[in-house]
Amino acid sequence: MSAAILAATSMQEPLVADPIKPMRSFDLRVSAVQRLSEHFRRITLVGDDLALFGSNAAGETLDLRVKVMIPSPGHALPELNNIRGSLQDDWYRNWLALDEAVRGVMRTYTVRALRPEVPASGGKPAVPAELDIDFVLHLDAGSGPAAEWAAAAQPGDSLTLVGPCARWGDCVGIEFAPGESQRVLLVGDETAVPAIAAILETLPPHVSGHAVLEVPLADDFLDITTPANVEVRWLARGGNPHGEVMSAQVRSLVVPAACAVGEEPEEVDIDSAILWETPATATGHGLYAWIAGEAATIRELRRYLVRDVGMDRNAVAFMGYWRKGQALS
Repeated sequence: MSAAILAATSMQEPLVADPIKPMRSFDLRVSAVQRLSEHFRRITLVGDDLALFGSNAAGETLDLRVKVMIPSPGHALPELNNIRGSLQDDWYRNWLALDEAVRGVMRTYTVRALRPEVPASGGKPAVPAELDIDFVLHLDAGSGPAAEWAAAAQPGDSLTLVGPCARWGDCVGIEFAPGESQRVLLVGDETAVPAIAAILETLPPHVSGHAVLEVPLADDFLDITTPANVEVRWLARGGNPHGEVMSAQVRSLVVPAACAVGEEPEEVDIDSAILWETPATATGHGLYAWIAGEAATIRELRRYLVRDVGMDRNAVAFMGYWRKGQALS
C-alpha cells in the first residue's frame, strides 16, 4: 500500500473534523442476498456510515451511480474508510498506483434502493439503514469480478462503496433530469434495469410514456410498479444480437415526422471514449428520453433520435454504461 493512502486512512476522523467533500467511502456488509431472476441478484448492504449516504433533495436515488470496490482473491482491500473527494483527487491516483493483483477492482453500479434508518419506537427495535444493489450475472459468458463476487456473496461479507456524501448538499451521480417534461422514454438493457426501475417508482401520475427494457430471457422480467402512466415493455433478447430488439422497439414507438430533420451528432469513438451526454435539465414539456446500456447500441439510438427524429439534444440523456469486450470501472 502506498504511503499516501496509509497516511490518509490511518484512523477515522471524528465527524466534527470530517472534511465535507462530494464523495466518501462506506464500509458496508452484506445483510441479505436475493435471487431475482436467472441474471439478476440483489445484494442488500448495511453499515454504520449509511446515515451519511446521499440522495437527491426528495430522498430519491433515481439513476444514482456509485463505485463498488471488490477485493482481489486472497487480499483485503486497501484501507479506504477515510477517502473523501472525487475521482479527480489524490486518493484515486494512489489507488491506481497500487499493484493490480492486490488492490482489488472498482466497478460502477446503480443504487436500486436506499431505505433510511427507522429509530426504535414503541418497544420495537431500530431498523438500520439499508442499500440495495442489483447485480447482473452473466457467469456462463465469462463475467467480471463484481458479478462473480455477487454470485458468491453471503450475509456478513464485506464491501467498500464510494458514493455521495449527504453532508455535501448536491448529490453527485444522478443524471435523470426531465425538468417539466410530461412524457418520458426510458430505454436500456439489463445493466440499466435497476436505474429505470428506481426512476419509474418516483414518477408522478401525470407523466406518461414508455419504458423499454431488453434482458437476456423472459425469466428476467421483473415486477416494477409506477404511479405514472408509463407502459413498461419487457423484451427478451434470446438469440438476437445485443440491443437489436430494443432498438427496433424504440423505432416503432418514436417515428420521424416527414418534415423533421435533426442535426448530425458528433461521432464518438466508443472504443477509446465514453459515450455520455446528459443535459443538466430538460427544457419544455415534451418528450424526454433517457437511454443507457451497451455503448454501440446507445450510439445508434442517439443518432436516430437526434438526427432522424429531430429531438432536441437538451431533451435526451445518453449513457454508454459498458462496451462489449471492455472492462469499464
